[in-house]
Amino acid sequence: MPTVPSLAAVVRRRVAAAIAAALPEGEVPVSVDPQLRRSDRADFQANGVLGLAKQRKANPRDLGALVLEHLHDDEVIAARELSGPGFLNLTIADSAITARVAARSADPRLGVATAERPGTTVIDYSQPNIAKEMHVGHLRSTIIGDALTRILEFGGEKVIRRNHIGDWGTQFGMLIQFLAEHPDQRDDAEPEPGVADGPSMSRLNRIYRASRALFDSDQEFTERSRRRLVALQAGDPETLAVWEEMVAESKRYFEAVYARLDVLLQDADAVGESSYNPMLARVCADLEASGVAVRSNGALCVFFDDIQGSDGEPVPLIVQKSDGGYGYATTDLAAVRDRVGTLGADRLLYVVDARQALHFTMVFAAARRAGWLPDRVEPRHLAFGTVLGKDGKPFKTRSGDTVRLMDLLDEAVDRARAVVAEKSPHLGAEELEERARQVGIGAVKYADLSTSRTRDYVFDADRMVSLTGDTGTYLQYANARIQSILRKAPEGLAPAAHTGIPLEPAERALGLLLDEFGDTLAQVAETYEPHRLCAYLYAVASAFATFYEQCPVLKAPSRQVTENRLLLCRLTGQTLTTGMGLLGITAPDQL
Repeated sequence: MPTVPSLAAVVRRRVAAAIAAALPEGEVPVSVDPQLRRSDRADFQANGVLGLAKQRKANPRDLGALVLEHLHDDEVIAARELSGPGFLNLTIADSAITARVAARSADPRLGVATAERPGTTVIDYSQPNIAKEMHVGHLRSTIIGDALTRILEFGGEKVIRRNHIGDWGTQFGMLIQFLAEHPDQRDDAEPEPGVADGPSMSRLNRIYRASRALFDSDQEFTERSRRRLVALQAGDPETLAVWEEMVAESKRYFEAVYARLDVLLQDADAVGESSYNPMLARVCADLEASGVAVRSNGALCVFFDDIQGSDGEPVPLIVQKSDGGYGYATTDLAAVRDRVGTLGADRLLYVVDARQALHFTMVFAAARRAGWLPDRVEPRHLAFGTVLGKDGKPFKTRSGDTVRLMDLLDEAVDRARAVVAEKSPHLGAEELEERARQVGIGAVKYADLSTSRTRDYVFDADRMVSLTGDTGTYLQYANARIQSILRKAPEGLAPAAHTGIPLEPAERALGLLLDEFGDTLAQVAETYEPHRLCAYLYAVASAFATFYEQCPVLKAPSRQVTENRLLLCRLTGQTLTTGMGLLGITAPDQL
């Protein structure tokens, strides 16, 4: 089925053509952008005449009048007027709104176009560490990355997920050496309180804390751990076997978290730091041979003229330490080289917290200099803010520890269970649990995604699952109400378009808003800002509430009006369900 252009797009093209036609023959305008926007005075207002008049040193109102002469009323534009210094106010025909609602509802994609020239995007998100439980700090990266993946794929982009897990480095020498010296710690222990994923991760969590304490306090153990790291890097079979066991245990835990969070990440998407080890020596050799990196105090560094420390001295990107070791920069450069050269990426997205901004600025610049990041490839660090507690400070437990991610999700589901049980006391235990999971996880995701990506936000489980206000639960409830209306429609009545029937203001407002779905998704894909989709869906749910209050559906004055309104209900439900799905939120038919 062909895509359905938005009414805004149709009007924009017609106003642009009218502006061009209003100019003297042969004159090429500098710009014919109508600068179309929604307006309180009409459905749309075009402001482009003012800028064009300024360029031509003409009277904007006179030019606007000329434009109106070339902009005729038709099946889309029902009324037009000139106001103020040259604004064009345009009203859409009721029949055009109804026809658009019908066309979108009949299409599984709701009329949304795919990209004309889709490319390949590699998106790096989540990034947990082996042998450590995922905590609140992993929440935003995982949720934002998952939503962007879904939205870009819906737009036709080929998206390759990369979960860059921390599975290499000094801590593994520390962990493996501790186990070698404390073999009694190798057996599974009973789960710790709050660890919901079995004894294996509890064991690793306990070993990590014990080994870290010893590493920080015992210099001899520290040296033994470093020698153990060398053995790991050299491929010592016994050391490697213990490391592989840790990786396998951790991955099983990660998969349990991702299943609970209902995100797309799979084991095949996990590409650890260790995967790039064979590339690191070549990365350093090529950087040095090309002159991109130079030796400084024994370390291999990339310097930048515009990046300096507080002392005014250049801050380098260290790609090889003076002792010959490699760091995050080396691995990230190897990853860039692999993602562009092997995976054929056109875009590289890194959903990583804002504290890493300088690191990625230097990595991208170094990769550009080395020729590994050609001009056709767009690298973007998609920074995000922090999850805060109700006190406005970074979210911690009462003892000051970082909050476990599973604990956070369990709390949201517990709050949701109480809300759903009160709203639907007839649900059986199994169905109640499923609804609680859908509502609780959806609430967490929406609270995160509805916040502008770069801002901090407060984690408040009670507010998140509220049935009123800007919450995921409110959207889910709106959709459930719509499905209830559609189920209750009498036999013989079905959603249908009757374009000759005038629309009430609330019907017009809802229909025009539903027509903006594709344009909203295009904005999100361009800006990588999921909160724009959240704001749109909340506006749709709010407009539907007004429509439902002011325009009776099943008790409408005629059969044709009822069918028109059922059509609006159906497209609203389709839009909410599709939009929430692109955010990774389930839209149950009943709550």
